[in-house]
Amino acid sequence: MPEQPPHPSPIPSQKAFAAPPRRTPLRVVVADDNPVIRAGLAAVLSEREDITVVAEAADGRQAYDATLRHRPDLVLLDVRMPDVDGLSALPHLVRIAPVVMLTYSSESEIVREALRLGAGGYLVHGEFTVTDLISAIRDVVAGRAHLTPTAATAVLAQLRSDATAHDMEPPHPLPRTSFRERLSRMQSPVGQSGRESQLSAREAEIMDLIAAGLNNQQIAATCFISEKTVKNHINRIFAKLHSTTRSQAAAKWLGTAVTP
Repeated sequence: MPEQPPHPSPIPSQKAFAAPPRRTPLRVVVADDNPVIRAGLAAVLSEREDITVVAEAADGRQAYDATLRHRPDLVLLDVRMPDVDGLSALPHLVRIAPVVMLTYSSESEIVREALRLGAGGYLVHGEFTVTDLISAIRDVVAGRAHLTPTAATAVLAQLRSDATAHDMEPPHPLPRTSFRERLSRMQSPVGQSGRESQLSAREAEIMDLIAAGLNNQQIAATCFISEKTVKNHINRIFAKLHSTTRSQAAAKWLGTAVTP
């Protein structure tokens, strides 16, 4: 009688349970002039398997040298540091890696300047947990902005201040119209096509942010929406304003466009 082949084992092999290969940890540079804060951040982050602190720095110059040498996935950067401060180093760092400001400085002017210079996130000490910090790192590496409450409030306060300034009559021969007048103009037929060009409330909000000089990432953080949603809104705004660039749309929105 021929020998029967053995029945397959009901227990899967160990290979079947093998865990997928672990992804390469995110590589981070920590820059803060306070050695206690710097060491604390490095210790907290180093406890995680998915994050590695590749270098520490005590000022902006050291941060730039470390970032240039290690090419990390992200830099955590303090604002106030000796020799070269965070804001001075920021435009040089963002050419190499995403940057999250991690600081006690919550002044609206500093927050706005940091975002203008390219920071992908702004965290104020005392307003985030370790879990929040990890989320911010992951968000910014993925291209999503991340702000703690004080930073977000500072941005909104500055935007409201800018909006008030826009509605004031400047010493300029071209009149600036109020938000209500602009919206009224958007609701009337424009151009040779005769179709109505009405902005929704959200589109009007985004158009005000564009006119204030914010980029898509900053608008997404301010409005708590994704950058993809911002881009979709901007495409619709451009179509309604018969514009192809941000500056052209802003000029029409603010009533400063020169008509032939």
